Amino acid sequence: MIRSQASMVRRLVAGAFAAATMVATTAAVAAYPEKPIRMIVGFSAGGTTDVVARIVGKEIGDALGQPVVIENRPGAGSNIAAEMVARAEPDGYTLLMVAVTSAINHTLYKNLKFDLVEDFQPVALAARVPNVLVVHPDVKANSVAELVDLLKKNPGKINFASSGSGTSIHMAGELFKLRAGVDVAHIPYKGSANAISDLIGGQVQYMFDNMPSAWPHVESGKLRALAVTTAERSATAPNLPTMQEEGFEGFDVSSWFGVIGPKGLPADVVQTLNKAIREALAKPEVRERFAGLGAVPADTTPEQFADFIKTEVESWGPVVEASGARVD
Repeated sequence: MIRSQASMVRRLVAGAFAAATMVATTAAVAAYPEKPIRMIVGFSAGGTTDVVARIVGKEIGDALGQPVVIENRPGAGSNIAAEMVARAEPDGYTLLMVAVTSAINHTLYKNLKFDLVEDFQPVALAARVPNVLVVHPDVKANSVAELVDLLKKNPGKINFASSGSGTSIHMAGELFKLRAGVDVAHIPYKGSANAISDLIGGQVQYMFDNMPSAWPHVESGKLRALAVTTAERSATAPNLPTMQEEGFEGFDVSSWFGVIGPKGLPADVVQTLNKAIREALAKPEVRERFAGLGAVPADTTPEQFADFIKTEVESWGPVVEASGARVD
């Protein structure tokens, strides 16, 4: 009898301990976040990555009851910010607004101290921004096919601009060059604004640029648009064909932005953040703000975003190799 009673007491104590542990764990989960969250941006304030981060960060903060503080850490093509987050404590309080640049950097930089696929936990893709192929009005091409024909008839005589070597704008041009089989020279600039300025001035002949920065010049007649680079037409320019419609099958290039954290981020934290982001991106007012950027809101699970990042890294690798661009 005494032994039976002792056994019963032990079971009761064990049950109480398990219940207390469950309550404590549940309370810990429910408590996230208990303090402000940092979202690191690898580019200067005012750029598209920064603007998307601030829109998404505010929505996360409103949903979770803690502010999301945007911290700009530009440098090394956003690698400084990415390395900072890769080394951060995986507790959900340090996040990165990652962009397509990081997928390109995976191959572009030889000595990265992190791996975009292996060292991060994807949370959610936030948005994609189409690129648009634009030419100077004097270029005698009113379609992509006519531009390719012109380039083939003038090997080495026509230049394309970019916002800098290794950028997504540069790589879109390299992909086109590779797929079209043409001989053209790449002229890198320090930023899209400088490249667009020279394109308008006629110093270079064409460029793949982000829709938000190029489109006002198309509307003013200073540039002529030939196609968008996404698989679907853009709401900003519904009458403009896609590169795929112009004969470049599988040509699906865009600038994209999403939220990731350090590897080891707890699953419950990932789900909490993912839910907040997806609900935010479904709001009409957020979609309207994104439309003003020429951005298309996304809706992905963490797993879908992880697959997307892996595909982007694998897709850009051969393009970077073919371009010959390298950063030690």
